[in-house]
Amino acid sequence: MRPQDLALVRDHTVYSCVMGSRAFGLATDGSDTDRRGVFLAPTPLFWRFEKPPTHLDGPAEEQFSWELERFCELALRANPNVLECLHSPLVEHLTDTGRELLSLREAFLSREAHDTFARYALGQRKKLEADVRTHGAPRWKHAMHLLRLLVSCRDLLRTGELRIDVGEQREPLLAVKRGEVSWREVEARMNRLAAEAEEAAPRSPLPAGPDRRRIEDFLVRARRASALRPLEPYADDEVVQGVVRAVDAGL
Repeated sequence: MRPQDLALVRDHTVYSCVMGSRAFGLATDGSDTDRRGVFLAPTPLFWRFEKPPTHLDGPAEEQFSWELERFCELALRANPNVLECLHSPLVEHLTDTGRELLSLREAFLSREAHDTFARYALGQRKKLEADVRTHGAPRWKHAMHLLRLLVSCRDLLRTGELRIDVGEQREPLLAVKRGEVSWREVEARMNRLAAEAEEAAPRSPLPAGPDRRRIEDFLVRARRASALRPLEPYADDEVVQGVVRAVDAGL
């Protein structure tokens, strides 16, 4: 990771959390710790030809971060991974901007989640079916997580709330991960959950689409506030500092 990218994650992260099995309530002794975060790139960095990155890997293993605008774009499209990141029970870092982002969780949710979750689930299922054809069995860990996602989608459409902790489903899901459930039974569960989500979608309490205006207002205010802050990590960047001086002077 480049020094300037490290500075974005280190100095400008507004929200970070633990995801994966630990957030889902499916962790075992050998589980990794997957960290996800959102950073707000300083607004003056967008005034150069070379724009700041939309996402970054690291610096730690199993760590991934999105720039705020990219994160909001994906969440507005009901990207399952991003929406679930907003609902992690394991928050590690939170600024005022991050706190406002979390307060907008419901604004991102809509019935559009049915289509995006279903498409994602279909893609993952095709990979599992390919494993069965090639190796005679799926990757059971992936099968477990796909079942978890399908339950999450169904319950979101039924209740209007996205809950990612599996609760009482922990042991049945871990049995799938251990290969103790036949692929035929796993397929039957997937079919049933997909059908239940399909049935729930038209009657869902969720709105038809996300509240884009509310999210955009938040993003614009975050960008404006960022433009007025000092840029210590970029003090040696003459282009950025020149623009900052011009803004300060009202030019």
